[in-house]
Amino acid sequence: MNAVVIVAGGKGLRMGGEVPKQFLCVAGRPILMRTLERFRAYDAQMQVVLVLPRDQQTYWHELCRQHHFSMDYTLADGGPTRFHSVANGLQKVGDAVERIGVHDGVRPFVSIDTIARCYDEAAQSGAAVPVTDVVETVRQMDDDRRSHTVPRSQYRLVQTPQVFDAQLLRRAYAQAFSDAFTDDASVVEALGHNITLVAGNRENIKITTPFDLKVAECL
Repeated sequence: MNAVVIVAGGKGLRMGGEVPKQFLCVAGRPILMRTLERFRAYDAQMQVVLVLPRDQQTYWHELCRQHHFSMDYTLADGGPTRFHSVANGLQKVGDAVERIGVHDGVRPFVSIDTIARCYDEAAQSGAAVPVTDVVETVRQMDDDRRSHTVPRSQYRLVQTPQVFDAQLLRRAYAQAFSDAFTDDASVVEALGHNITLVAGNRENIKITTPFDLKVAECL
C-alpha cells in the first residue's frame, strides 16, 4: 500500500496577497485540490495525508464546501518548519503502508508518469527523487563576491514527490531537527542512505510567485 504526505503551509507572501498560495485558483479551481487529485488519479487506494497549519483549516473546509470537494483524505496539523510538518503527517500514515511520498501542495502539475516512476523506484532502492536537467548556464558565487561558471551537466533541479520505503522515512524523521534538512532526501541521507534520481516532468513547477501563477493558467 502507498501513501503520500502533502505539505501545504505557505503564507503567500511572495504572491503579494493575503490568501495562502495553495488556496489560489488555477482555471477556477484551488491549486491544492488539483494537487490532491493527482495522487488519487495515480492510485485510487492510496492514503492521502494533507498537512495544513491549524489556522488555515477552517478556510480550507469552506473552500471544499464551495467547490464540492469530497475526496477522502486525512488531515494533520502543520508544524513550525517543513520538517516538523512532515513528521506530523507521518504520524497519520497507516502501519500497513509500504511506501510514503512527500509532495509540495503547490505542485499540481506533477505527471502520473512521474509519480509512478518515483513509487516504482522506491520499491526497489528505498529512496527516489524526481529531477530535471538544468538547461541554463549556472554560475557559483564565491566568498569574494566574484562568480564562476560551473558545469551544468553535473547538476539537477529537484522536484517532488520524494518517495521512500515507509520504515526508512519514519527512522529518518525520528532524528533531531537540523538546519541542513532542506528536503526529505536530505533527511534520509543523514542516515547514510543513498538517493536514486528519476526523471521528473518540466511542468511540475512549484507555484510561489505571480509569474508562476500565470504559467499555471497556461498549463
